[in-house]
Amino acid sequence: MIALSKIVVIIFGLFLIGAGLLMLFKPDKARATLRKAGSTNLVNYTEITLRMVPAAAMILYSDFSRYPEAFKIIGWFMIATSMVLYMVPRKLHHDYSLKSAEILKPKFFRMLSPLSVLFGLMIIYSVI
Repeated sequence: MIALSKIVVIIFGLFLIGAGLLMLFKPDKARATLRKAGSTNLVNYTEITLRMVPAAAMILYSDFSRYPEAFKIIGWFMIATSMVLYMVPRKLHHDYSLKSAEILKPKFFRMLSPLSVLFGLMIIYSVI
């Protein structure tokens, strides 16, 4: 289980790096993806459930990582916010993503992209 958790955490780090690169090189596509959050029941609940997988992996692997407390805090934060999103009406979640996509113009996605890449790299560094 620990080895599987490590692999999931590494994949999560790679996902964040990929998301950051998408935000940098294709900000309109990243923005369109944000607009889809919560758009249908399938998208909404799949998105929420999938975020709990790396969260649980971070918690399970935390004692073996370079930063155990940070992994536990981030993991539990992701679990807690996922649980809240399960209770928030889907339409409210979708409306929020649409409003956020309107505010976050492509230049902001480009400005935020290094944070996603850096966070992904830090997560991977923490487990290797």
